[in-house]
Amino acid sequence: MANPVPLPPPGFDNLSIDEQIEYIESLWDRIAATPGQVPIPQWHHEILDKRLKDEEANPEAGENWDVVRDRLRDKLRQQ
Repeated sequence: MANPVPLPPPGFDNLSIDEQIEYIESLWDRIAATPGQVPIPQWHHEILDKRLKDEEANPEAGENWDVVRDRLRDKLRQQ
């Protein structure tokens, strides 16, 4: 990083938690607006390659997204 920003930036600690979260979200939105500039670590590629190979070797092992989503929703409703 060419010009490091002090952590936290000036005034950040004076913000409410909601404002701090909004600030961080706005920073992320700025970064996400240019996804081609966000570097992807090699280990991410390695994990994805392994998972794709696992799925190709055993396509019936996973669950349908709709089933997983419904199970998670049910679990959250029980809490």
